[in-house]
Amino acid sequence: MTQHPTQSPQFFLTAPSPCPYVEGQFERKVFTHLVGDKAPELNDLLTQGGFRRSQNIAYRPACENCRACISVRILTSEFEPTKNMKRILRRNTDLIGAMHDAEPSTEQYSLFRQYLDARHRRGGMSDMTVLDYAMMVEDTHVETKVIEYRRRGPDSFITGRGEGELLAVALTDRMADGLSMVYSFYDPEMEDRSLGTFMILDHISRARAAGLPHVYLGYWVNGSRKMGYKVRFLPQEHLGARGWERYAEPETDAG
Repeated sequence: MTQHPTQSPQFFLTAPSPCPYVEGQFERKVFTHLVGDKAPELNDLLTQGGFRRSQNIAYRPACENCRACISVRILTSEFEPTKNMKRILRRNTDLIGAMHDAEPSTEQYSLFRQYLDARHRRGGMSDMTVLDYAMMVEDTHVETKVIEYRRRGPDSFITGRGEGELLAVALTDRMADGLSMVYSFYDPEMEDRSLGTFMILDHISRARAAGLPHVYLGYWVNGSRKMGYKVRFLPQEHLGARGWERYAEPETDAG
């Protein structure tokens, strides 16, 4: 097994590769390993500094000519759902999310493949095997949970678990100041449920109940249709040159 130092993390820089979000740009990332007893503490510090976790790696963009990727976190104590979000919550009152340890299952992978094939067929994760998926879930040295969403059953109020088919999954890190949504996916045939939005709303509720001030959503890229949903959850903060600052929503025409 490869050994990595746990006291002073070493940082590395990737080679340039085509950016998946900004056409004509090339991305580079700075990264370090999250291993050992200090991994949770280091993950907290790095996430607060704009890093994201993927397995036992923490990374952030380090592009030479672009600063389009902006870290986003929701302020849970002040959050108020919009009318549309309230409709989404009502639409999914029959669902319940059960939190488990970070353990993969064939049922999760089957849903993961359906999601990728429908939504991200040409993405960087499109060729992930069941072993790759297992590593994505299990290879963590921080407090990571899997939340499985299913329909409520008659005993759900006792067990805290749903019944029937798996409809959505969130891979989530619990940190000292919030929840970080590492990756989520859902049944692509249930578009009317807006399950992606529902899972974020559920995480806001979970964080608020736990007294955690933030839900970290990763990176937002202004102008990217894939990322546009992230700025709908207000109020929120964006990480810039002067640290975390409250995001001012652009004014729109009433008509």
